[in-house]
Amino acid sequence: MANFGGIENQFADKSTAKVWLQSIPYDGTSTWGKGADKGFSAFLDAAENMELYDIETDLEVYREGIYILPEIKEDSSPEAVFETVYQSTKSLLKEDKFLTFFGGEHSISIGVIKAFYEKYPDISILQLDAHADLRPSYLGSTYNHACALHDASLHTNLVQVGIRSMDSVEKPFLKKENCFFAEDMAFDDSWFERSLNKLTGPVYITIDLDVFDPSIMPATGTPEPGGMYWNTVIRYLKKVFETKQVVGFDLVELAPMEENKAPNFLAAKLYYKMLSYKFKSNEK
Repeated sequence: MANFGGIENQFADKSTAKVWLQSIPYDGTSTWGKGADKGFSAFLDAAENMELYDIETDLEVYREGIYILPEIKEDSSPEAVFETVYQSTKSLLKEDKFLTFFGGEHSISIGVIKAFYEKYPDISILQLDAHADLRPSYLGSTYNHACALHDASLHTNLVQVGIRSMDSVEKPFLKKENCFFAEDMAFDDSWFERSLNKLTGPVYITIDLDVFDPSIMPATGTPEPGGMYWNTVIRYLKKVFETKQVVGFDLVELAPMEENKAPNFLAAKLYYKMLSYKFKSNEK
C-alpha cells in the first residue's frame, strides 16, 4: 500500500509517526448507494495528487509522520465488525499517537467511539452529518449505519451539526439543545458559537461526508440536499481544533464515483486540513 500523499518512508514509519491512520473498509449495512468499502483506496489515490503544503496554517504537516495501519478486514456481520473495531481501538489507545480512522460506512464509528469514551469518560462527540443516526436498531442490528451515534447519545456529550434527515423513532434520543439542524443553520449564524460552547472535555470528531451538500459531495450512499459547504466546514473545524482538545477523528461514507473524482479529493484535503489544524494548535 502506498504512503499517504506519497510521502517518503521516513515520514511514514510506525514508530516515529505521530499520526496513525486506520482503514475500516466495511460497507455491510448501507441501505442505498453502495461503495464505501472502496472509499479508502480512492482517498489515497487522491491524496497522492494533493500538494502537501497547507497555505492557511503554513505547515507541511506530513512531516509529523502519518502511518497507515493494516486495514481491518472483518466483514462477516455488523456485530463482528463492531467487536473487532472496538477491541482494536482499545489497543491503539494505549499508544501515544493521534488516531484517525477512515470508513467504510458510518457503523464503523460505533466501536471506535465506545473505546474512546471508555478512555475519556468526560468526552464530547462532535458529529457532522446529514442524518441523526440515532436509531436504537435497524434491520435487525444495533450496529447498523443508521444507529451509528445511538450508543454515543447514551454515554457521551453528543453534539450534532448539519442534521437534515431523521426518523420519528429517533426523537426520544435527540437532545435538541445539542442538535444544530441545517435548516436553522442556513438562517442563523449563532449556531457556530453555540455549538462550540456545547463541547466540553476532550473532543472526538466523526464526519459523515454527506454533511456536505451533494453539489460538492455526491459520492455518498445517501446524499441529502441542503448541506454544508467547504469553507463553512473548515472554518468551523479550525475553531474546534483551536479551542478544544481534539483526541481523534474519523471520516466515513465516501462511495467513489468513477466519472467524478472531485469528492475523493475533497475527502483527502479535509483529512489533511484537519491534521494541519491539530498540529497548528499544538504549537500554541
